[in-house]
Amino acid sequence: MASEMILHIAAMGRHGEGVAETADGPVYVPFTLPGETVRATVDGRHARLVEIVEPSPARIAPSCPHFGTCGGCAVQHWRTEDYRIWKRGLVETALTHRHIDAPVGEPIDAHGAGRRRVTLHVRFARGRVLAGFMEGRSHRLLDLDTCPIVVPALSDAAAVARDLAIPLAAAGKPLDVLCTATDTGLDCDIRGAVGDDAAIQVALSEAAMRLGLARLTVNRALGIARTPPTLRIGPARVPLPPGAFLQATAAGEAVLARLVGAGVGAAGRIADLFCGIGPFALRLAERATVAAFDSDRPALDALSRAARAASGLKPVQAERRDLFRRPLTAKELARFDAVVFDPPRAGAEAQARELAKSKVPVVVAVSCDPPSFARDAAILVEGGYGIEFVAPVDQFKYSTHVEIVATFRRVC
Repeated sequence: MASEMILHIAAMGRHGEGVAETADGPVYVPFTLPGETVRATVDGRHARLVEIVEPSPARIAPSCPHFGTCGGCAVQHWRTEDYRIWKRGLVETALTHRHIDAPVGEPIDAHGAGRRRVTLHVRFARGRVLAGFMEGRSHRLLDLDTCPIVVPALSDAAAVARDLAIPLAAAGKPLDVLCTATDTGLDCDIRGAVGDDAAIQVALSEAAMRLGLARLTVNRALGIARTPPTLRIGPARVPLPPGAFLQATAAGEAVLARLVGAGVGAAGRIADLFCGIGPFALRLAERATVAAFDSDRPALDALSRAARAASGLKPVQAERRDLFRRPLTAKELARFDAVVFDPPRAGAEAQARELAKSKVPVVVAVSCDPPSFARDAAILVEGGYGIEFVAPVDQFKYSTHVEIVATFRRVC
């Protein structure tokens, strides 16, 4: 049963919530800061902030009017220097839990112009079409007007999502609309139960034309393409597959690629594992031959087309392979001077175990999840690799997420 309590916030948790220690254990209070005294409604381990009784000197005014309601940002209210220490600490703590002592650099700000892709949730209520983000720890939808952390091209993304959803209002089923800002315009993918009724398809096509979208797809299947969406990656122009994975910001991708390039150094033969559409492979191919592996066929096709069309690149060989089930073996890895891997949030445990058995001189790991990164790092260290550096990259500004790039060199 919920009860109101006065709490002292002792620390910031890894999910961006203030942590208060009580006789019954830790209580997590969103939108609070270490050192604050707050009044909160407590229900088990979680609490809802009612009042800041004594604010922290590190508290600042958030940049978004929706902060505190929207569940998208966790720490807009925190002074920059304290926020950066916490982000670095997320990586340090994960490594410490795996008994790894490694130098962790200062977080690199890679927010740039803002996030270039956003997923809007769409709901239908009382004759209205709502589009936005979910409220924090809630199933309620915040009907969004603007979001200050996206690129200018996505400033009207919520309005675009509402307009696209109008032809689907009769069904009343929840939808998501993924909007990506590309070099040739907005690329939108509607996800959810969308009927194949001819009238609906016509209405969606008309909406896409009226909104000037580069492309509209439904569940990653082509609907209408006015202009093929493309992105410049290094020396290449990549045709974007519907719903393809991208780094959240263009600045983030550039920073990660720069760190990867520095890590592999003068390696002449490089394997790029979990390569996606080629944010690393296409840049590395300016000076090395690259073998790129991924399970996503559309992404590999886009990478191959871009590599063939670009001038001045060394050979790029793209191969479809499920690296979770069939990681490259130590024997297969023997032909490479360097390996780069950038897996999904779950990490690359199976591949790390094969790398640990290999003699590859240098491995560069890219990760979006400190705990899975630390697990994979421990495997490599146990296999005879030393960690040269660990760089946190903050492209998910104000959130609990942090990217990591680390270079491992074989020492035994």
